[in-house]
Amino acid sequence: MDRNDELFKAGLLLHGHKCPAMPMGLRAGAAALEALGVSRAADGQLVALIEIDSDHCATCYADGIQMATGCTYGKGNIQKLGYGKFAVTVVDRKTGRSVRVVTRNETIKRSQESEFIQFRKKGVPASMIDSQLVEPLVDFILSTPTEELYIVEPIQEKKLSPGRPHDFNTQVCSECGEFMVERYARMKNGKLVCMPCAEKV
Repeated sequence: MDRNDELFKAGLLLHGHKCPAMPMGLRAGAAALEALGVSRAADGQLVALIEIDSDHCATCYADGIQMATGCTYGKGNIQKLGYGKFAVTVVDRKTGRSVRVVTRNETIKRSQESEFIQFRKKGVPASMIDSQLVEPLVDFILSTPTEELYIVEPIQEKKLSPGRPHDFNTQVCSECGEFMVERYARMKNGKLVCMPCAEKV
């Protein structure tokens, strides 16, 4: 993979800035698909269980995972596990087969020791850092063989609950007049209202 790869360019557009973590997630997701022998999810065929947390130093990793696997927050087939790790498990719902891809310590260390990350530690937004400081890291992640960047664990069986189907039933809140999915409606003074209106005193 290189900077001309369509998935990388789309990931960059989605993500908004150059950094090492987005392509790191992109390559991890691609490695998981290759190990499972499956294609990117157009619907909910796959589930990605990503081990980052909300204030993790590489949350950008999640955007790469979404781009590579097609598991997205919009489709509801990606979850953050909150372990603070640079790893993802991708599950094929049809077969129950899963694979965990872990970013090697050396890969993380190379990124953490970079001048780019030193600026990030000082609070400088990634988009404000000279791109020449990050491009060598991005090129390294895009071009290095998968086995040197990641540990691809053996395929495992993983059972997931089927999850609830999408709810297409809607109501209009009697207070604010906005549409809501019906199962989130609440009763207030004998009328159906949305959750924010239900919480108002």
